[in-house]
Amino acid sequence: MDNGSMESNGSPVEAPGTDGESQTRGRLVGLRPWQQGLLVLGVGVVGFGALFGLRPSPTELEPPRQIPTVTTVAAEVGSGAIRVRGSGTVRPSAEVTIAPQVSGRVTWVSSAFVSGGRFAAGQGLLRVDPADYENNVQAASAQVAQAQVDVLTAEEEVAIARDEYQRLARREGLDPDPDKAGALVLREPQLLAARAGLQSAEARLDDARLSLDRTWIRAPFDGIVRDETVDLGQFVSPGQAIGSMYSTAEVEIVVPLSDDEAALISALWDARAGQESTRIPAEITSDYGGQEYAWTGYVDRAEAALDEQTRTVDVVVRIPRAFEPTQAQPDRPPLLIGSYANVDIEGTKFDRYAIVPAAAVRDGGVVWTVESDTLLVMMPVDLIQEVEDLAYVSGPLAAGTPIIVSALPFVTDGMTVRTAIRLESAPPLPASETASEDVER
Repeated sequence: MDNGSMESNGSPVEAPGTDGESQTRGRLVGLRPWQQGLLVLGVGVVGFGALFGLRPSPTELEPPRQIPTVTTVAAEVGSGAIRVRGSGTVRPSAEVTIAPQVSGRVTWVSSAFVSGGRFAAGQGLLRVDPADYENNVQAASAQVAQAQVDVLTAEEEVAIARDEYQRLARREGLDPDPDKAGALVLREPQLLAARAGLQSAEARLDDARLSLDRTWIRAPFDGIVRDETVDLGQFVSPGQAIGSMYSTAEVEIVVPLSDDEAALISALWDARAGQESTRIPAEITSDYGGQEYAWTGYVDRAEAALDEQTRTVDVVVRIPRAFEPTQAQPDRPPLLIGSYANVDIEGTKFDRYAIVPAAAVRDGGVVWTVESDTLLVMMPVDLIQEVEDLAYVSGPLAAGTPIIVSALPFVTDGMTVRTAIRLESAPPLPASETASEDVER
């Protein structure tokens, strides 16, 4: 009855639980859009926080230690005189302009009187026509003969005058000593005039002979012709330049040195030009045809003034026999004029110094050494001299000390390093260094 009456009333029938969901949906639908967005964002943040808080902790690992790898060179230790290295251009020690002293036509020219021709001292280069000068010699000889006759005549007249004076004095009862007689009485002035005439004639004969000899133009020294400007049949005048030549006895090199380098040559300012006792030994090397040759020379002098342009001291080094080979170098070429050469001058003697690669001397005057095969140690040194790739230093370096030559991005004293390549010694010393060294091995 009741059911029938409810159905007939048309009232809807609801399932269980439907009222709560409908109410919730109704509330969400009732929110505004921005409120719904905030709600979603809040739920997301809460969820991310929960996940972040529950994440597992990562395992902490210590990064591997980076040990730099270095290359070392063993230091050399020596003593004695060091070498001061310089360089310069070879030039003649003596060069002259060839010029005749008499005038005339050239009648003979040596076939070697050309550029590059070699001559010994006194050897003839060319000759001027001697005919006029030979005639002058003959004329002067005749004048000498006439003057000699005049002297003999005057001497005889003096002897006759003395004899006459003695006879006259005895006759008159006077002192017969001819020395008490007057010079005119004894005709002595006439004798003096005759003798003066003879001397004048002999001087003219000497001049004539000298002029005749000067028709020969000879080499003033052993040398090489640089250039010539004369031909057979050409008329030349006194003082006219007809060529030039330079001496082969010695050549010289002007070596500019800084004042620091010059100070390493203790006896530099004692050197006197031409004095063997003050010579300072030097070694000269030059390349020819891709091969290096050596010469021995000496410091002749040093110019006692700084070059205004370079602010250096010019040291003049001379090389004897620069154009001759030696037994040690039988194929050695001449030390050519104008060639470039290196010069090692014997410097101050040191009781002890170390030789290391120049690149190993760092800024501040330190070298990096390796102790106990792993520790980098900064050792202070004083730079004495650099010769090519070698540096001479003073300091507490022992023979064989490993010297680091590698470049490192950062360095601290006592840092750990690994040696990759170890060279047993520094690069070979120049030949001039080995003579005065006592190297500790």
